[in-house]
Amino acid sequence: MVIGRPATSVRHLLERPGPSFSFEFFPPQDDEGERRLWQAIRELEPLRPTFVSVTYGAGGTTRDRTVRITGRIAGETTLIPVGHLTCVGHSRDELRAVIGAYADAGVRNMLALRGDPPGGPGNPWTAHPEGLDHADQLVALVRSHGDFSVGVAAFPEGHREARSLEEDARVLVAKEAAGADFAITELFFRPADYFALVERSRVAGTRIPIIPGIMPITNLKQILRFAELSGRPVPAEVVARFDGVSEPSDVRRIGVEIATEMCNELLSKGAPGLHFYTLNRSTATRQIFANLVQG
Repeated sequence: MVIGRPATSVRHLLERPGPSFSFEFFPPQDDEGERRLWQAIRELEPLRPTFVSVTYGAGGTTRDRTVRITGRIAGETTLIPVGHLTCVGHSRDELRAVIGAYADAGVRNMLALRGDPPGGPGNPWTAHPEGLDHADQLVALVRSHGDFSVGVAAFPEGHREARSLEEDARVLVAKEAAGADFAITELFFRPADYFALVERSRVAGTRIPIIPGIMPITNLKQILRFAELSGRPVPAEVVARFDGVSEPSDVRRIGVEIATEMCNELLSKGAPGLHFYTLNRSTATRQIFANLVQG
């Protein structure tokens, strides 16, 4: 059965005038985590984001929770949810089942990702024997099951497995050719890296919107760990701004300042929107949003 694309597809929403704002959440592990998640969702809902996304654990470890929470967002809030889907650890039949579960939950927008190797970033990639090897194949699979709006990942400093930045750009072209409507970048801290990604992607032939992914620094050690996993260290000039700072409130304040500066530069130079990695907390994101509106 082919499902018609609804008026609330992310592709159509991104065609509207003005920048988009979107937020990412992850499935919690326990009841207290779920309480914090829904508190963050309710606190961010009044900002009227273009869409929100819910991540998908390595190897599908949070598959059921991801689908359930994404479905609740679709049914119980005014928000447009995007469900994540990865190739890791899944056969084609299992992937088809997840796509169907999203559809049954009222979710018509998805972010299609290859995902990290089962052993974690930096380890060799091995596809499921009956699965898929690349994100463009997953995009094509999703699109073959209905007229979904599908997003993909992009990498301002190149994917850690790419042999060159040019090869990385060609991968994004392949994802668009498979049916991707938009891309969201991994976290980064230099606007110049984002604009370089856009430039080489356009030269390679990509035309879809590329939305910069923003992660406010509220815990420096945590961000350094995330960056280490991605293979792209936090720039020294960013880390230096936290020298001698230990109070959590001061770390958050500086992190909000850095993110606000980035966001202002990104939007002023033509980025189509901003996608905030919230870590299921709303305070820093709301502060940045307020700074942008007031500015």
